[in-house]
Amino acid sequence: MLKPRRPVPALDVPLAGGGRWVLAEQHPDRFSLVVFYRGVHCPMCKAYVTRLDSLVDSLTEVGVTSVLAVSGDDEARARRAVDEWEISRVPLGYGVSPESMREWGLYRSKAIKEGQPNEFSEPGLFIVRPDGTLYASVLGTLPFLRPHLDEVVETIRWVNEHDYPARGEL
Repeated sequence: MLKPRRPVPALDVPLAGGGRWVLAEQHPDRFSLVVFYRGVHCPMCKAYVTRLDSLVDSLTEVGVTSVLAVSGDDEARARRAVDEWEISRVPLGYGVSPESMREWGLYRSKAIKEGQPNEFSEPGLFIVRPDGTLYASVLGTLPFLRPHLDEVVETIRWVNEHDYPARGEL
């Protein structure tokens, strides 16, 4: 179980469109935001990642200057997500292994419908400090009940204004 104020696992993933996103190489003003999504098969993920893409400027305003959406999809599926969802601002990572999913504490599911990968992670949102420690996380066991991204932005704004510490460290 990941704990606030402690280091998060390493994350080094290829990006749809080329390059890599390495958490240890990020230098955000205040936070990095890592959003694990189920995959291109998930309509809820499409809505969530599309909204995330539209909030890049708002996130930047509150010091979240490093953002990633990532899944266990392969390269072709990740490129499909970028194209079909019209993602232009948020880097889309792919190829998260089941081992890495476990390290991050993500719930995993098996396919129940055609078009789903054999195994994939359920959603997770992680707010990470520049030193690589966890500030906050929200994990889901199904595609629904995710934190509203507008509220995430406003919460981070409030956290910054009040210098609120990470909680849940025990």
